[in-house]
Amino acid sequence: MAKLGEEVSNKQIILRDYVSGFPKVSDMAFKTSTIRLQVPQGSKAVLFKNLYLSCDPYMRTRMKKHEFPNYVPPFTPGSVISGYGVAKVLDSGHPDFKEGDLVWGMTGWEEYSLITKPETLFKIQPTDVPLSYYTGILGMPGMSAYAGFYEVCSPKKGECVFVSAASGAVGQLVGQFAKLMGCYVVGSAGSNHKVELLKNKFGFDEAFNYKEENNLDAALKRYFPKGIDIYFENVGGKMLDAVLLNMKVHGRIAACGMISQYNLEQPEGVHNLVSVVFKRIRMQGFLVFDYFHLYPQFLDFIMKYIKEGKIVYVEDTVEGLENGPAALIGLFTGRNVGKQVVVVARE
Repeated sequence: MAKLGEEVSNKQIILRDYVSGFPKVSDMAFKTSTIRLQVPQGSKAVLFKNLYLSCDPYMRTRMKKHEFPNYVPPFTPGSVISGYGVAKVLDSGHPDFKEGDLVWGMTGWEEYSLITKPETLFKIQPTDVPLSYYTGILGMPGMSAYAGFYEVCSPKKGECVFVSAASGAVGQLVGQFAKLMGCYVVGSAGSNHKVELLKNKFGFDEAFNYKEENNLDAALKRYFPKGIDIYFENVGGKMLDAVLLNMKVHGRIAACGMISQYNLEQPEGVHNLVSVVFKRIRMQGFLVFDYFHLYPQFLDFIMKYIKEGKIVYVEDTVEGLENGPAALIGLFTGRNVGKQVVVVARE
């Protein structure tokens, strides 16, 4: 066990260079540096031991230069990549954090991280749920589902809800929230196994494998003969185009992500946007950090349902930081089933 003040090796995942097209494991490198287990004198930084790291589709957008650097800052080639994670405080110069605290928030893909702006971190209060849940259901994906569904979509009992990428970290929760409200819910996923999971574990009314549908418009008409009130958008492209044709008048679309577009050099066009006009559809994009002020409210809401067994959550876990790049890239081929988590260390 390393001691405070000691200089130790620090395994890290770095981005080799900006990525174009489909990402590869070789776009990231596994290296070992050293770090002193101590916060610099007079600094308000916090030193962490990272425990769990979250693999999220938006991380792909940070692997390239793009037109939205202020909103989604790109990784710097040659530097450690970062993402949401769960960590334990080893040393702190900040009054809000002390040695032994558990936190979740933005951290580095490495064994130890020195965070110079810890104000955006959330302290974890002791509970009987797994710590890894703070990478998912109790962390950023959970907040994304909560804010996107309740704040952006303004759902009502009995409405018809469609969720794309429905077995993922966010989608599986949106579907369950909708069912708790008494909505009719259909999800799409990329394998028959995931379709069964949606129906049998997460309680979706119906689900379909989009890879087996030659005509997405016809598939949506099959499941929503009277149209869609709410679409929770995780995919973009052809799916969004088909959904627009099937929305009801005054339907709402929460644009959370567009995973089908992240690896394309030339994004696909959307051809049915005139539906937004004629059907008076409200389509709103959102970023989760706009809603982090609601986190205490969300935690009260979700914990009750977890403890009552009314919400279930599925994680896909890989052991070892060195396996992180393959796990992250697996998101884009549908390899993961549920929330993809990388275990760096178990406490």
